Amino acid sequence: MKVEFVNPFIEAACEVLESELGGEAQRGEVRLQKSAITTDEVTALVGVTGTVIGLVLYSMSLATAVALASRMMGQEFQELDALAQSGIGELGNVITGRAGVLLSEAGYPSNITPPALVVGRGTMVTTLDLNRLVFTLQTEVGDLEVQLVLRAA
Repeated sequence: MKVEFVNPFIEAACEVLESELGGEAQRGEVRLQKSAITTDEVTALVGVTGTVIGLVLYSMSLATAVALASRMMGQEFQELDALAQSGIGELGNVITGRAGVLLSEAGYPSNITPPALVVGRGTMVTTLDLNRLVFTLQTEVGDLEVQLVLRAA
């Protein structure tokens, strides 16, 4: 995976989280992952098409998802109901959309698909033989793991 594909997602994720949460997001180490098993309880998936194709996964604990949705939507959620799920899907949509703008500015025009949400620990989301580039963003409401599975079209 080209570094030109990774940096826009790191920048976009930090920018959007800081805007939505009103606090700084700290990035952890960037690493490669081959496992298709999600280790978190909530994962938003957004597809990328165009000159860059693939999938972006945003994984978090249930508690983090509820806290993120509460903060973003300005109301207190007790559970990940349909409205809170919509908020988490939209978070993935906004981050990926912003990264798409940055990719286009770097000469890689791309589009995104509507988000999908997978709820449940240990769910298999296979990306076949493609490795995932993974980084964690630590926020005051919990950690968000971003998994990039992207390649040039």
